[in-house]
Amino acid sequence: MRRRTAVRALALPLALAAALLTGPPPAGAEAPVSSRGPHESRLYIPKGNPDAYRQAAGLLRDGRYADAAGILAMVRTPQAVWFGDQPPAEVERQTRTVVRDAARKGAVPVLALYNVPGRDCSNYSGGGASTTAEYQEWVDAVARGIGGHAAMVVLEPDSLALLPADCGQDDAQGTRTAARYTEVRYAVDTLGRLARTRVYLDTGHPGWHTVGSLVPRLVRAGVGGATGFFTNASNYRTEADSHWYGTLISACVGYVEDGGAAADCPDQYWPRADAEGWIAEHVTTPASRRKHFVTDTSRNGLGPWTAPPGKYTDAQDWCNPPGRGLGDRPTTATGDPLYDAKLWIKIPGESDGLCLRGTAGPRDPERGTVDPAAGDWFPEQALELVRLAQPPLPTKGLLATVR
Repeated sequence: MRRRTAVRALALPLALAAALLTGPPPAGAEAPVSSRGPHESRLYIPKGNPDAYRQAAGLLRDGRYADAAGILAMVRTPQAVWFGDQPPAEVERQTRTVVRDAARKGAVPVLALYNVPGRDCSNYSGGGASTTAEYQEWVDAVARGIGGHAAMVVLEPDSLALLPADCGQDDAQGTRTAARYTEVRYAVDTLGRLARTRVYLDTGHPGWHTVGSLVPRLVRAGVGGATGFFTNASNYRTEADSHWYGTLISACVGYVEDGGAAADCPDQYWPRADAEGWIAEHVTTPASRRKHFVTDTSRNGLGPWTAPPGKYTDAQDWCNPPGRGLGDRPTTATGDPLYDAKLWIKIPGESDGLCLRGTAGPRDPERGTVDPAAGDWFPEQALELVRLAQPPLPTKGLLATVR
């Protein structure tokens, strides 16, 4: 009897691993092709972080079926594929593999490119290309990999919201900041020429820059040649706030392109009625010609975390905040012609880095543990996101699959 139990305990995790790798998406993750509207696209589901599979298998061994199904549902939801640090030949090969796999499945992949020199101000996610020329060679390789396939490109998160000048890494002449604009414009020009590729530029999130301060950066970075921009990447701002921020930025870009000053545009802190009135009166660019946007809803189901007042000198509310949940499922059916998609840009379950919140560490004082390095799997946070998902994850059918 003991032997048969052991065999069953091994078989269940193996069955779960097979379901994770090859099984169908969870019910509700994507609308069936037949039920999609004429402008709705199937978004690509890449293979997940291997440690997510291991966590789900361990939960199943422990008889925690609901949690295992939740991790499975999260992994089997469309999300971005990140590229950065690979040499050109490798990133070309990997990109080509992804876009071809997506094409076979009738889906559109979301590619997050993260290799600009000096990215993340050389902090937790620091790295990237060493020089502008090296970065341009890397972008060329990505473009060759995409070729004529459909793709949505999230171009360099934090590249415009966090310029070298913003973190004291520039010289008096602004050399590195000027190079950053050159690099982003090159990527826009190169990738934007691809017939079926949509390119979106960085805007940070609505709790960071005002509309009037961010739009000049977009314009200088070449947003005119891009599809538009993205907001809330890897952050926790609500869907409503992100949608409104995108709407304001789109209107302001149109206003500036028609000769207006960004400083005159309403920002996210204006009363909504006043902002809508200003746009109606001053923005002559028709909505059909304004820049589009996408948002990251991967972890914003409960909105941002607010630290207890006075507890920390630097709360790092963006860094593995406790008690957050998955947000809206990815979709291109947003009901707004300017709003191209809700996406899971940040891979939910992967750590933001070592969060000390102004303390000496090494433990995260909110969690009592040492947080994994940026990009590594964070099992405790993954379970939080699943359990607190808003709206809840569709796991009913998956429970039958894994039990």
